Amino acid sequence: MDGGIVVVFILAIFTIVILAKTAVVVPQQNAYIVERLGRYGGTLGAGFHILIPFLDVIRYRHSLKELAMDIPEQVCITRDNVQVAIDGILYLKILDPQRASYGITDYMFAITQLAQTTLRSEVGKIELDRTFEERTNINISVVTELDKATEPWGVKVLRYEIKNITPPKDILAAMEKQMRAEREKRATILTSEAHRDSAINTAEGDKQQVIKASEAKKQQQINEAEGEGAAILTVAAATAEGIRKVASSIDQPGGYEAVQLRVAEQYLTQFGNLAKKGNTLIIPANLADVSSIIATAMASIRQYGGGDDLIEHAPRPLPARRPAVPQVQPEEPPRPD
Repeated sequence: MDGGIVVVFILAIFTIVILAKTAVVVPQQNAYIVERLGRYGGTLGAGFHILIPFLDVIRYRHSLKELAMDIPEQVCITRDNVQVAIDGILYLKILDPQRASYGITDYMFAITQLAQTTLRSEVGKIELDRTFEERTNINISVVTELDKATEPWGVKVLRYEIKNITPPKDILAAMEKQMRAEREKRATILTSEAHRDSAINTAEGDKQQVIKASEAKKQQQINEAEGEGAAILTVAAATAEGIRKVASSIDQPGGYEAVQLRVAEQYLTQFGNLAKKGNTLIIPANLADVSSIIATAMASIRQYGGGDDLIEHAPRPLPARRPAVPQVQPEEPPRPD
């Protein structure tokens, strides 16, 4: 009885093993490599599959999802012989599970080593100051080189990203000093440019103020000149009108005698004012000069034959000159002995 139970138990275990080796369920985005008697038998995709027990063996299991692989930190030497520590992360995907299984022993290890050597080669082409700004170009170069090498392995390298670039401490201190000096330089330049722009704006404002003031003064002078010209024209017109009326009055009865009287009055009036305006007196040589001046004026009127001709042919007056007459100094009283 006990022997029968043992046999049944052994048969149950054997059945379970047979079923496990016969029925296989492959998850989504996975691929299984099956070997039959040691040779490649096929690739199982997602779903339920039946295998031949003891003949078919699942040798490799691959995930078809995108994989992220960490690239360990390594020391790289730049073009100017500075050591920097760089690490990164690599993204890849299996496109052909068969070549990934039989094309290389361990594609993960091979890609890691190839990424490190390619990174050292690319960093050695540039200087330290450019390593930070050339990160994108370095990433592209690494992806290009890895993609060429991994194509026979059935693996596609999608992208590579540098995570950290760590220079030595003394280089970091020097870089910080350099960046501080650059910032101070830019601040000084910006301050000087601000002062320059302020001075230019002030000078431009002063220039505009001077121009506006000169234009205002010019317009003022033009207006004053126009006003003076209009006043002169008005006075001239009034004077001409007065002269016409005087000339027309001369032709009237008694006008000639009135002119004689007017000339005599003006002469005597101006001669009387000389003594009031200064200490220097111009005394005619003979008192008969009054009658001679009147006679000369009336002779001019007779020569042109009337008032209208006098206005038309009257000569322009010349500036009068004073005759040189010695000044009369008052006599000093005699001093007592």
